[in-house]
Amino acid sequence: MGCSRANVRYPLMLTILGFAMIATFLVLIMMKKMSPIAALVLIPALFCVFVGKGAKLGDYVLDGVTDLAPTAAMLMFAIVYFGVMIDVGLFDPIVRGILKFCKADPMRIVVGTAVLAAIVSLDGDGSTTFMITVSAMYPLYKRLKMSLVVMTGVAAMANGVMNTLPWGGPTARAATALKLDASDIFVPMIPALLVGLLFVFILSYVLGVRERRRLGVLTLDEVLEEEKETETVLVGSGASGDGKVSMRKGGTAAAGSGTDAPAGGTASGASTDSGDDDTFQGLDPNRPTLRPKLYWFNALLTVGLLTAMIMEWLPIPVLFLIGAALVLSVNFPHIPDQKARLAAHADNVLNVSGMVFAAAVFTGVLQGTGMVDHMAKWMVDVIPASMGPHMALVTGVLSLPLTYFMSNDGFYFGVLPVLAEAGAAHGVTPLEMARASLVGQPLHMSSPLVPAVYVLVGMAKVEFGDHTKFVVKWAALTCLVILGAGMLFGII
Repeated sequence: MGCSRANVRYPLMLTILGFAMIATFLVLIMMKKMSPIAALVLIPALFCVFVGKGAKLGDYVLDGVTDLAPTAAMLMFAIVYFGVMIDVGLFDPIVRGILKFCKADPMRIVVGTAVLAAIVSLDGDGSTTFMITVSAMYPLYKRLKMSLVVMTGVAAMANGVMNTLPWGGPTARAATALKLDASDIFVPMIPALLVGLLFVFILSYVLGVRERRRLGVLTLDEVLEEEKETETVLVGSGASGDGKVSMRKGGTAAAGSGTDAPAGGTASGASTDSGDDDTFQGLDPNRPTLRPKLYWFNALLTVGLLTAMIMEWLPIPVLFLIGAALVLSVNFPHIPDQKARLAAHADNVLNVSGMVFAAAVFTGVLQGTGMVDHMAKWMVDVIPASMGPHMALVTGVLSLPLTYFMSNDGFYFGVLPVLAEAGAAHGVTPLEMARASLVGQPLHMSSPLVPAVYVLVGMAKVEFGDHTKFVVKWAALTCLVILGAGMLFGII
């Protein structure tokens, strides 16, 4: 009898400690009592001791590191690859198009952030999306004194909706776990996902209007007048009466707002006439790292890399490793120049890879101690029997917390089959369950267990806790909109 009670109590203890560990982590980082790296390492180590498995902490951590090492390698070389591609000007045309739409209007800038993130997300890789989006939009948010958590939140939500593409990961995992065809899962979900993406755009508009009310419709000269320091700014090379700016290191900027706006200073190449280009640019068009003669080589190389990634010709870390070596060698044949490019992106590489390996401690302890399994089982067990015929709805709702607190692998390969089996007993098809399981992805992309989110907050210089406090409510609402649209259209 005593042994039986102990067997019951131990799983319950693991469940409680698992939720307590996650709650402790989130509270401490949102209150800024600990840095994310310290919290990801120290909190799970402490709870591992509480569980009574402190002696196995080393094994759990090494297992976690082993699992996440390919992801860390991919992110390291992806940051180098896309960082160099941004340096050499590959994305300048896309950025100019977005910025031409944005001008200096906070509302347009926020909507432009969502549009850019959604477009770039077509490659299926969150890290790539965040690197390109932040590199393009960060100078605008910074110069106009806009909220950077708005940028990170909007980008994460847009990417989360697009992450459901068959080559993005979750759809393929659901198809594999339930032995279904990925296209059968994804194609019927397109209307609901489009509604979700439209909601992100509408939300971006609302947040942008809020920023516009807070700041007003600004021009860059009004912002630059407040700044006394001189520095190289990633803006256009000329200023005109419609708000274009030129700023050089050690110089001053000139700009106007309308035909009668006074110039804020002088700058080489500045003029007051209105040219064909009615916008400013977010990437310096005269930076010395540009390689216009190699533009098509770089474009074809990137298309080939993304094609190989989607077709799975080689593991993604290997593709980015080869790509980074190739793009450095071709664009910067001299070794000192290669070292300079690597040094320019070293901060991002170190921050992101450090965060990934710290997250390995968190995931290693969650999985190694069995906490995550017992948490998932408890959540499934508490579902009332009367909800059986509505298991697709239940799965959609559960996908929000479970994909936030668990890795996609853990949810799709560990929890979804159990939920699908329970649904099958009440006539709910595996296809409906698989589609419902995709609902939580907009929230999942801001999970502390997703390495790409550290690329986002790191490059945007936003505290992870601030990002979390801002994005969770909006991302959860986006998920529920997709779920509601899926049910309305009869998809789920």
